[in-house]
Amino acid sequence: MRREPVPLARHLSVYEDRGHTVLELRGEIDIASAARIGPFLDRVTGRPGIRLVVDLRPVEFFDCSGLRLLYRARVRVLERGGQLHLVCTHPLTLRVFRVTGLARLLPPLPSLDEAVARSEAASGSL
Repeated sequence: MRREPVPLARHLSVYEDRGHTVLELRGEIDIASAARIGPFLDRVTGRPGIRLVVDLRPVEFFDCSGLRLLYRARVRVLERGGQLHLVCTHPLTLRVFRVTGLARLLPPLPSLDEAVARSEAASGSL
């Protein structure tokens, strides 16, 4: 059952969807917003076995501070036996992921449904 996102900050909403924690980032993800998002992201990624989806579709601007957030989240989730999937459709953000190599480590998916399906397939839940 999907619930509407509950705003935690101007740039972040979190909700549960089919057994996954979904973090929806919005607006401009830069050094200032990353500083506010980081502590919350650390709390979420500290949970053992978390199934996390980071949804960047509402993001309008994404710089290297956002890349650091995602890379740190990926490392923390994998260290704790969890799964992390990324949803992104913005052409400029996708280009940043390809150029920096993050797309190889955290392949962007076009929809939340595809991210959840990929997670369920990886865990054998299908």
